[in-house]
Amino acid sequence: MARYHIETYGCTANRGESRVIEQALRDGGHHRAEGVEEADVAILNTCTVVEKTERNMLRRAEELERETADLIVTGCMALAQGEAFREAGVDARVLHWDDVPGAVLNGECPTPTPDSEPVLDGVVGILPIARGCMSDCSYCITKKATGRIDSPPIEENVAKARALVHAGAKEIRVTGQDTGVYGWDAGERTLHELLDRICDIDGEFRVRVGMANPKGVHGIREELARVFAENEKLYNFLHVPVQSGSNDVLGDMRRQHQVREFVEVVETFDAHLDHWTLSTDFIVGFPTETDADHRKSLELFERVRPEKVNVTRFSKRPGTDAAEMKGLGGTLKKERSKEMVDLKMRLVGEAHEEMVGETHEVLVVEPGTGDSVKCYDEAYRQVIVTDAEERGIEPGEFHEVEITSAETVYCFGEPI
Repeated sequence: MARYHIETYGCTANRGESRVIEQALRDGGHHRAEGVEEADVAILNTCTVVEKTERNMLRRAEELERETADLIVTGCMALAQGEAFREAGVDARVLHWDDVPGAVLNGECPTPTPDSEPVLDGVVGILPIARGCMSDCSYCITKKATGRIDSPPIEENVAKARALVHAGAKEIRVTGQDTGVYGWDAGERTLHELLDRICDIDGEFRVRVGMANPKGVHGIREELARVFAENEKLYNFLHVPVQSGSNDVLGDMRRQHQVREFVEVVETFDAHLDHWTLSTDFIVGFPTETDADHRKSLELFERVRPEKVNVTRFSKRPGTDAAEMKGLGGTLKKERSKEMVDLKMRLVGEAHEEMVGETHEVLVVEPGTGDSVKCYDEAYRQVIVTDAEERGIEPGEFHEVEITSAETVYCFGEPI
């Protein structure tokens, strides 16, 4: 679990984005530090309204870099002028707002707090289905806090989901440290059964499945893919963090899967679903990662072409076995990270460009910048609709839209 420090500059929309980031971090068990000097990671949410503001953002980024071991820069300047931070020599990860929570995890599993209960945030219902995991990754400190998987019965989670729908939830986010191993403590693998039951609840809503490690998904990949294909309420979205394209590195990480199993999961979903989103994570610069290992990760990235990717530079967590390993140099990790992020931006951008001209049904989830709203299509790809108030479009509504243009990590849609 990480201690984070977050600073926000600019407009109300930026402050709203920071609230969303903090909510996701708290859902994952992370805690806000008393100050930047006590934080594991600093997050700078930037503004770029005038040239003076740009200079202030660069100066603050330089200060934060000196005060913390890990700096993430997001917000308007990060998206519009991300290269400015690199040109200024600031050693930071420049990320879209939506990618910040995943990056803070540092490759670790999300960690709901012990008293995790369903939460309704606007039209989004957060449903923690279990606590703990079955893994023992060498770099992850989370396991020490959570222990092995503890899965409440299916009926209990369905009742919680039903209560969220009755309270007004239009999107249910199924969360857990590793949703793929739900039910293992009872000797079964039942995530697919739980999702099928949730989708049977009366009402118009969608369900997003949270992170599931490849090993847990692999054993139920056919059953899970069929449930996705048969239920329109399920976003066709799967987050399976591979972490490396090298079996040697995966072994040193003590990940329970090999590359082949991850690829078989992807191929199974490809066979069952036409329009779906693969989300995954890569840890760059693990202590035993060689140049050849890094190339294998890039090759795997290119092969499976995920549409959402968290790229994390390895950093040591106290008390973990990986913290005792001799680390790679910061410059090398930075170079490898940049190479992977550049590949990510190209492939993710291509995926969104291919959507232009298509028609999709989207769920309006929350306000965006200005008079826009953030929506998600059937595969949980973000679609922005502008002039929402003028059009009478509000969170919680479903709309058919034509995709008119695309940025790297989202599209613009025009209601039909």
